[in-house]
Amino acid sequence: MYEFILPNAWLIPALPFLAFALIGLFLHRWPKVSAGLSIFAIAAAFILSLPIATAVFAEEGGAVFEFSARWLSMPGLNIDMGLLLDPLTAVMLIVVTSIATLVQIYSLGYMKGDPGIASYYSYQSLFAASMLGLVVANNFGQMFVFWELVGICSYFLIGFWFGKESAKNAAIKAFVTNRVGDFGFLLGILFLQIIFGTLNFAGLSQEMAGYTNMAVLIPIAILLFFGPMGKSAQFPLHVWLPDAMEGPTPVSALIHAATMVAAGVYLVARAFFIFSSVPQAMTFIAVIGGITAIFAATIAITQDDIKRILAYSTLSQLGYMMMAMGVGAMTAGMFHLMTHAFFKSLLFLGAGSVIVAMHEEQDIWKMGNLYKKMPVTTWTFIIGALALCGIPPLSGFWSKDEILLAAYASGNTGLYILGAFVAFLTAFYMFRLIFVAFFGSNNYGQEKAHENSGVMTIPLIILAIAAVCAGFVNSPLMHHAFGHFVNNPAGIQPEPSTAIMISSTVIALAGIILAWVIYQKKLISHEALREKYSTVYNILKNKYYIDELYAKLGDVVIFGAAQAMFWFDIHVVNGIVNGIAFFTGKSGDALKYTEDGQVQSYALYMVAGIMILVVVATVAAVSVIV
Repeated sequence: MYEFILPNAWLIPALPFLAFALIGLFLHRWPKVSAGLSIFAIAAAFILSLPIATAVFAEEGGAVFEFSARWLSMPGLNIDMGLLLDPLTAVMLIVVTSIATLVQIYSLGYMKGDPGIASYYSYQSLFAASMLGLVVANNFGQMFVFWELVGICSYFLIGFWFGKESAKNAAIKAFVTNRVGDFGFLLGILFLQIIFGTLNFAGLSQEMAGYTNMAVLIPIAILLFFGPMGKSAQFPLHVWLPDAMEGPTPVSALIHAATMVAAGVYLVARAFFIFSSVPQAMTFIAVIGGITAIFAATIAITQDDIKRILAYSTLSQLGYMMMAMGVGAMTAGMFHLMTHAFFKSLLFLGAGSVIVAMHEEQDIWKMGNLYKKMPVTTWTFIIGALALCGIPPLSGFWSKDEILLAAYASGNTGLYILGAFVAFLTAFYMFRLIFVAFFGSNNYGQEKAHENSGVMTIPLIILAIAAVCAGFVNSPLMHHAFGHFVNNPAGIQPEPSTAIMISSTVIALAGIILAWVIYQKKLISHEALREKYSTVYNILKNKYYIDELYAKLGDVVIFGAAQAMFWFDIHVVNGIVNGIAFFTGKSGDALKYTEDGQVQSYALYMVAGIMILVVVATVAAVSVIV
């Protein structure tokens, strides 16, 4: 069976792409048929991924299968297209296809009655195909093609409700911001091709073995990292992701929790042989990740929109993953990517369930007592939150502790302290949301809400089970089985530490208790705290005014540059062109008098010209003789 499935792994991205093509070309008038085809295609891709994962993990240390064919050949440039199936690919295939399947099933309930449901499922299929194509690519060139397809799909899905001005603006913001990162990524790819003559991952690894010219490697590594900074919304290219919540909530669960934003982390893992050979790049990645983690967590504690709280939580956790990569713990970073995909998609879908039940209300202060009317949503949401907070034995506990342990083992105490503080803030803002929205004293939610149908709650239950169990894959109980996909001698794999586990759990519990004291028992007035620390609150509430700063820079820099170019065009370019035209016109006016139509006049001009030439030639000859 493996002999057939492994070389034909291209069917995994091809199936959802075929669904996209069929829906777009033929089935757009039948929404239910379109939805069914899209779900069938991604479910089939999930089923095909299972034997591939089995074959890859069957060998100790993980097997590697690669299939490629020459796509373009010319002097000095050979481009191959192919498949790379290794443990890293296998993990991503399972994560993407499983969550995409559940999200598309959930969307049947969430998008019910939407007039554009056929288009929605066609975009979902194209996105899944693009992400899966990115995952199985065996070279940077092929990866970049699918990388850009993922970006355009996010534009379609974020702006799906294009009748909303905010959705249109969010889609444009996401597209433009990612172009900034992708430009650097493309430059890095071009430099790799020029210097090493190949874009194949295995070929690059061989070519770069022993290569020590840091003047070349540092800029390449930094440029390559610009791509993940955009896709994974790392500071300062983070501004698009919170606004992307304007799209349908299942889109947020799929693109902005489980797959698209994870693509940047996956790229760092896939190209870890490059980054790990450049200490300066590793430090840069770790610092950017740490800044993003603390930056987003502090903003999340002041947000009131249920989806934006989760959006900033996603930003913070992506920072966690990048920080792990930067300190050399590739296993920890990818492990957290996997567990986070399950529990964060659970949280987003839970938020979507609340939004549907509350008739599109997203302000947590207008909810309250939801647990009485929405028990399935409430308790699955709490499971997801506990996993995110890192409470044992849920999945986030194992992956979060792995990152904290790696930061501590790397000798970077500052990053460890920062990571621990982020864990405290994470627990605080998540249970602030839960105590206000699900257990708050406001009865508005209880009166208005209702539990949703099984098509929405069953995916929540399945993801809740995954949020509980997924972490055991890389727990000490499994002897680090998840580490199969990390074939990197430069990476660190520290031994488990009871002290780190206990301290991180205590820190998370402290955050939960503080949220309980303020928002459930109300022993401390949150209004009084807000008023007392109004300056800090306003800074955090307004996201450090980064968006306003970018808008101001756009007005000053871009508009100013446009004005300068306009002045240059009017006064310099037009002046030169008009001057030439004026000179030409006046010359023509002067020369027109030489054209009188008389043959004898033309003969006279010819004789005069000849005489002038003779005189000039004679003078020149005499001067040479003398």
